[in-house]
Amino acid sequence: MSFQVDLFFSFRSPYSYLALTGTRRMVESYEVEVILRPVYPLAVRVPGFFKSANPQFARYVVLDSRRVAEREGIPFRFPRPDPIVQNMTTLDVAAEQPYIHRLTRLAAATQLEGRSLAFTQAISPVLWDGGINGWNEGDHLARAANAAGFDLGALDAAISADPDRYERIIAENEQAHAASGHWGVPTFVFEGEPFFGQDRIDVLIWRMESKGLKRRAR
Repeated sequence: MSFQVDLFFSFRSPYSYLALTGTRRMVESYEVEVILRPVYPLAVRVPGFFKSANPQFARYVVLDSRRVAEREGIPFRFPRPDPIVQNMTTLDVAAEQPYIHRLTRLAAATQLEGRSLAFTQAISPVLWDGGINGWNEGDHLARAANAAGFDLGALDAAISADPDRYERIIAENEQAHAASGHWGVPTFVFEGEPFFGQDRIDVLIWRMESKGLKRRAR
């Protein structure tokens, strides 16, 4: 019996990136399928979010995500450039968002193929592992995608031909995310129950084990 989990994921969220390592271990160790469902970051989904948030919120996320990565031995640095175009002095979020729109639509396109987790695991390190400045330039994303068996040019072309199709997928993901009972990412959902955060994977596994989840045969 194989179990299924939805993972609501944002490319701007450090914790979403950090969750990929634990997600990979879970999928490799247990008879579970993870459907990665990309959503837009709060900065896009909730206009003015960071203006109304406690100023300590962002500072704490920076501090905590760095130490989580250090503790877990995960290569980590905030992306250069930021996937969101935002004035970090005024906190205004630009109307045009070429980076996050492209990334999220690409993941939505691979979601249609049932391979969004593999795609996201392939390209997220290009943004987050600290090895590349200007992840959005040149062929950095294309090479990472190709190494995992994806044709980035073909995906981009399909999205350009019908962007609304992929926006609908993202909107459906966001609706399902909200219906799960949480708003943050990463959120794992199993049988309608949300598990928020990269540090809830063990609790998620415990819940699934109580329903009969088995380890994969070696």
